[in-house]
Amino acid sequence: MNTKVIVFDAYGTLFDVNSAAEKCKNKIGDKWEVFANFWRTTQLEYTWLRSLMKRHKDFWQVTEDSLDKSMKVFNIEKSMKTELLNLYKVLSPFQEVKEVLKILKKKKLKLAILSNGTPDLLNELVTSNKLDNLFDDLFSIEQVKVYKPHSKVYDLPVNKYKVKPREITFLSANTWDVSGGGNYGYNSIWVNRNNSQFDNLDYKPKNEIDNLSQLLDIIET
Repeated sequence: MNTKVIVFDAYGTLFDVNSAAEKCKNKIGDKWEVFANFWRTTQLEYTWLRSLMKRHKDFWQVTEDSLDKSMKVFNIEKSMKTELLNLYKVLSPFQEVKEVLKILKKKKLKLAILSNGTPDLLNELVTSNKLDNLFDDLFSIEQVKVYKPHSKVYDLPVNKYKVKPREITFLSANTWDVSGGGNYGYNSIWVNRNNSQFDNLDYKPKNEIDNLSQLLDIIET
């Protein structure tokens, strides 16, 4: 594997998208996890639909719109909206993330995030979790105004680093994103944190891991 750049998806891959609702589980009750999953699914659906309709809203607006719907579906108090949105800005990273990034940084690899998130959201995420000194770039789809898995998004690190797609190792917990990057030409790795099944989207990753620590056994420098 001739890797020059390692690119990570953010939401669900580096950061736990359910952590906002989990921090409110005493208020939400036992349905907090089902609610969190519904919020995430609706959020993603809105990104795809808006891309297809060519009616772009940034990821923060999409996150708020999908939360509004989810709160209505699960009868969650409207007063919790601000709290949930504020917690979404500072989602918790998965346990192994910081240590793995530190090790990769020592290998002199370019490290970047490629995300649907806005630049402000991504900056706040990495800064609040003290990860800001570990990334060379935070690529946001706002640079091209269309959501993953559009090829314009995957162009961003290729154009910045002047590398071939196959020289980029791309990691995502989202199978559609792994397929999007893989079909584009990246060496995509699936971070299967929840023992899920891979989607049938004309791409099968060579590597599947259940946490980022296993990436260290794959990468050669």
